[in-house]
Amino acid sequence: MEAKQWTVQVYITEEGDDTSARAVLSTRDKTRITGVGHARRNPADQPAPEIGDELAVARALSDLGNRLLTVTSEDIAQFTGPTSW
Repeated sequence: MEAKQWTVQVYITEEGDDTSARAVLSTRDKTRITGVGHARRNPADQPAPEIGDELAVARALSDLGNRLLTVTSEDIAQFTGPTSW
């Protein structure tokens, strides 16, 4: 059995009340897919500022998943014709 490993790196930046996240999937064949997410901090979140990080990262990972599905659909279509998810 062959084991494969893909890596997702998450980068978070904050500027004022805005938090942005970028999730980058890297495969062993050098494929890279990037998802992005943003959050705007509510002043009420001050006791727990990581909420903005969590939300931005969740959105970036969701975007990454959607982009991976698109790439997969395009790859399948090359061999079998168009499909719909």
